[in-house]
Amino acid sequence: MATLANQAPSSALPAQPNQGLLDGLAVLQTLATAAAPMGGRELARRLGWNAMRVNRLLKTLAFAGMARQTSDRRYVAGPAMHVLSVQSLFASGLLRRSIEPVEKLPRNRFPVALGVLWQDQVCYLFHTSRGQPLTSALGAHTLFPATRSSIGMMLLSQANSETIDSLFTGRPISGFATLRLLKKKLAEIRKLGYAYIVQRETPHQASLAIAIGSPAYAGLAAADVRESDIPVLLPQLRAAADQIAVE
Repeated sequence: MATLANQAPSSALPAQPNQGLLDGLAVLQTLATAAAPMGGRELARRLGWNAMRVNRLLKTLAFAGMARQTSDRRYVAGPAMHVLSVQSLFASGLLRRSIEPVEKLPRNRFPVALGVLWQDQVCYLFHTSRGQPLTSALGAHTLFPATRSSIGMMLLSQANSETIDSLFTGRPISGFATLRLLKKKLAEIRKLGYAYIVQRETPHQASLAIAIGSPAYAGLAAADVRESDIPVLLPQLRAAADQIAVE
């Protein structure tokens, strides 16, 4: 999985970056996405770092409440991390603004998702099944490869060529044989103004996504979409996105 340690950031790296801060965020991100508590040595192997360096960062994060040590001396995300998550979601208003517009979409036919792009991954704020209440779908998914997601591809299409190069050069790209093919698809999406991605042919599985905001900071998608559904569904998604984007 991509971390701050080995992936290009969303904006240009400053002339004098604070490497200690970047390293601490990389450790925190790894903890936050781990399926189980992690020890210092395990985390160091995951990041490819020196164990002593990782342990210093873990102790600092624990002191700040961003990490918490378990009874077996492993680490998980701490209470300050949860507080920060709630505060940031409340302050941004993204989820609050999404509820009413999304409820108006034909969710009994099309599952819906709201997500943001993090490096080469999509983080879903919610991802419903057909007709599922939004409240039970909040935070229901882990990170997902952006190149296999309509939201991910929509948001990647808004990035410049240098950012795409920094994220994918010299690495396997899920769903694409080469970087050239990925860039070609992103150019098509940019021209269309929406992303229609077929995840599987049999049984058919495809989703349709549009961007939220200008510049785009999130994406809204509907799943189980056929090409014949696009002319009717696309205006509905765009109307919802326009309502969500009003800050």
